Amino acid sequence: MLGQRNDNNPSLELVCPAGTPSALKAAAEAGAHSIYCGLRNETNARNFPGLNFSEKELNAGVRLAHKHGSHVLVAVNTFARAGDTQIWKRAVDAVSASGADAIIAADIAVLDYAKEKHPDLRLHLSVQAAAATPESISFYQDTFGVQRVVLPRVMSVEEIVKLHKEITVETEVFVFGGLCVMTEGRCALSSYATGKSPNLTGVCSPPSDVSYDEDGSRLFARLGGFTIDGFEEGETAGYPTLCKGRFKAEGETSYLFEDPVSLNAASLLPRLQKAGVTAVKIEGRQRGKAYISQVVKAFRTAVDALDAGGNAEEEVSAMLSAMTEGGRETTGAYKKIWR
Repeated sequence: MLGQRNDNNPSLELVCPAGTPSALKAAAEAGAHSIYCGLRNETNARNFPGLNFSEKELNAGVRLAHKHGSHVLVAVNTFARAGDTQIWKRAVDAVSASGADAIIAADIAVLDYAKEKHPDLRLHLSVQAAAATPESISFYQDTFGVQRVVLPRVMSVEEIVKLHKEITVETEVFVFGGLCVMTEGRCALSSYATGKSPNLTGVCSPPSDVSYDEDGSRLFARLGGFTIDGFEEGETAGYPTLCKGRFKAEGETSYLFEDPVSLNAASLLPRLQKAGVTAVKIEGRQRGKAYISQVVKAFRTAVDALDAGGNAEEEVSAMLSAMTEGGRETTGAYKKIWR
């Protein structure tokens, strides 16, 4: 399906996460059209302990995915350090050698190296590049030959429709999982508390800086020693990220940026397909294989029903009900109620 979309074949490509070899296997067996993953270093924006792939594991993962009819997209989507780009170049070389179907990158140095050294390697522009206008997308397309752009999670369906009237590359959008409330590639909040950010070192709110401390009947979640949230007894405790913390401002304690809820745009798949979107993406490379399997099966059911001219919304909703963060969900910016 990768790169094969046309007017006669409008099927949505289902792009699913894999943070480990076992998760990749689960995604492939559950029916993922494409699976995205990253190497076990700072070249990808999910550089968490215990996650990701060695070069040997990536090679094996690509073979396994292809055996199941799935494509593999590898994220090398952090920003290279000036004067120290060798690890990113090595990552691009490894992706090419693995036989993966595409590389997902954001940094122009990484894109340029991939284009020059591996001209046959398909290039996807990472959401970390935050390209959301015809002008920015055309720059990456004309300069590096980018064939697909992952759109940031700040665009409404109507904006995506307008964008598609002015671009010729494929687009990929997030439809389920963690909701990043910042324009991807622009967030530095985590670095204020921990000295690390997803853009440079591949980690947002790294687990090594997270702690949960009890004080009487309350549980406090802290990041880098800073209290991010507090929970009453019996209340679901969320993971402490600065953008989803509760803080006191003007005498009122509340979520200043965004409630810790999950993105779920399953109900919008028909509109996204009509808008011209090529691929829909599930977030969650840090999730376990059981979660991956269930979510992939749900969205494959939805995509297949859409292809058949039907609607499996109730069935899919039941399959996803236990998978959302804190048991709550939102369609995010796809429906911009503030406009």
